[in-house]
Amino acid sequence: MEQAHKDSLSSWIDDHFDEEVAFLQALVRQPSDNPPGDCAPHADLSARLLEEMGFSVERHPVPADIAAKHGMASATNLIVRHSFGSGGPVVALNAHGDVVPPGDGWSRDPYGAEIVDGWMFGRGAAVSKSDYATYTYALRALQDSGLDLNGTVELHFTYDEETGGMTGPGWLLEHGLTKPDCVISAALSYNVIVAHNGCLHLEVTVRGKSAHAARPETGHDALEASTAILQALYAHRSDLAERPSETDGIGHPTLVVGLIEGGINTNVVPDQVRFRIDRRIVPEEVPEDVETETRAVIERAAAELDGIDVQIDRILLARPFAPVDGSDALVDTLCRHASDVMGEPVEPAGVPLYTDARLYAEAGIPTAMYGAGPRSVLEANGHRADERLALSDLRKATNVIARTLAELLGE
Repeated sequence: MEQAHKDSLSSWIDDHFDEEVAFLQALVRQPSDNPPGDCAPHADLSARLLEEMGFSVERHPVPADIAAKHGMASATNLIVRHSFGSGGPVVALNAHGDVVPPGDGWSRDPYGAEIVDGWMFGRGAAVSKSDYATYTYALRALQDSGLDLNGTVELHFTYDEETGGMTGPGWLLEHGLTKPDCVISAALSYNVIVAHNGCLHLEVTVRGKSAHAARPETGHDALEASTAILQALYAHRSDLAERPSETDGIGHPTLVVGLIEGGINTNVVPDQVRFRIDRRIVPEEVPEDVETETRAVIERAAAELDGIDVQIDRILLARPFAPVDGSDALVDTLCRHASDVMGEPVEPAGVPLYTDARLYAEAGIPTAMYGAGPRSVLEANGHRADERLALSDLRKATNVIARTLAELLGE
């Protein structure tokens, strides 16, 4: 790519950067917490803002029963399509607008999008409303560039990454609403992500028999039984730490019990306890084998408990993300432009998360992850209080995506 063309794209992004920041602030200020997953209002706002920029926006609402099946109150997926020239590849850019609830511990309004010392604070500022802005303004820069391009850029803005992606990219792909030749999915700025973990969510219901607290021996304590099962799971978790992944950046399999509820009253032996497990699956593992193993740990522990019944339900099985045939060229292009813009080597890596990128890869589409954000999710405070984004990274990532798109479309 000629330097003059790079400079032209950079100048356009610099001239419109205040608009890009204001666009992101508007997105952060509109809550889209998942759960509860009532995200249609955020999609409506996003669509209106995109239409004000001159884009034609397709709205694809997910039927209420399908949304509810996947834990969503409402979801509307957005697609923007812009074609250059004739023929050429279709490149999709995917980011998700749903976010985890803020939680406690914030020093600033989680929906304030406040800018302090060059950082924007707010839930979704980094993960991944930032890439609504990155991808939108990279496309706008190409539209005004005058470059001789051939191909189509699609923006896929979806709303259920936090609950598995099946009503987002999964829905778009299943219904044939998009058939891209390659995909760039939301991520951070200092690596091009080519692999990530899968995830298994299981809900375990432990049932016993209630009894008066004055006569506990007449019941079967579901909480006591749950404690034994949890001890077995935590012992298993220690074993998982001895299974390192061979993929750089992944680490080893993990297991967390993230939710637990149960009991009737303080003076009653608990008759039922329910908890949910998050088991991260490294790329080398077979997801079905992971589920079988995890269920076996629970069932062995439960078999030792008198008067206790255990039910195990799968909530989510998200497969790991790994490169598919044809990904190398996309990854090389992203790494080259990112290294140039960031001023340091930007290389392929894996992350111990799970994202919507896996759904495109499962469909056989070359996919890589790159977007705006600090060096790690921890530095971004992703899923924690005071989530933040360095505006300098937003500007740089927008340049990287614009240059990459220009090259993919044949500049």
